[in-house]
Order: sequence, then C-alpha cells, then structure tokens
Amino acid sequence: MSKLRVPIKRLKNSINLGLPSYASESSVGADLLAAISETLTLPPGDRRLVPSGIAIALPKGYEAQVRPRSGLALKYGVTCLNSPGTIDSDYRGEISVILINHGSEAFHISRGMRIAQLVIAPYCSADWDVTL
Repeated sequence: MSKLRVPIKRLKNSINLGLPSYASESSVGADLLAAISETLTLPPGDRRLVPSGIAIALPKGYEAQVRPRSGLALKYGVTCLNSPGTIDSDYRGEISVILINHGSEAFHISRGMRIAQLVIAPYCSADWDVTL
C-alpha cells in the first residue's frame, strides 16, 4: 500500500488535539475530531456545523470525502448530512462536518470526540462528447 503525503495545517481551535488518525493499518478513513471549545448539544432533528481544526492541501487529482462514523449512526442516530461531503483539491479552508441527529435523544459533542471519517481518493475529470 502506498501513502500520499498531504500537507496539513493545525488551526488555533485544534491546539492540544491529535491529527486525523487511522484506527488500524487497514482503515480507509482517518477519524476527524471535534475542535470545539465547549460541549455542543445536538437536539433530535437538529444539525450543526462542527469544525475539525485542520486544513489540508490535497494535490491535484485527489479529493477528500467526509463520511459518517457507523458507531455514531447506529448507537445514537447521528450522521453526516451531506454524505459524502467532498473536499476539492483546491480548497484550503478548515474542514468542517455537518452533523444531524436523527435519534430520539439529545446528543452531546465534546472537544476531541471522533465525529466523522476523512477518506482521500484519486479522481478523474471528464471531457464531454455530445452525441445525438
């Protein structure tokens, strides 16, 4: 398995938080952490934009996808609203996660909680051939 070197910038809200990490050697997604200063409560049916505290510089020809964590979805009904969320190779801003609570109880998001996964993948663009 080859690894892609991706420049990453820690933002001020990610001080003392870890970088995205893979749970195992075979994991496809790296866990994104909540870079919030105080606990966020997500009532049933509500959605929030949760910052990750990082910005990345993907090389051209790659995208990053923000995907839900299956454990949060199964146990609490919490998932990513626009899944997968696409991060283009020219985006340099903070990666944030739109979380929604489909569960029946309020969900509490604490600083450093694993809230989503980041998957990096190659892509190709299309040239369109119009046919009749």
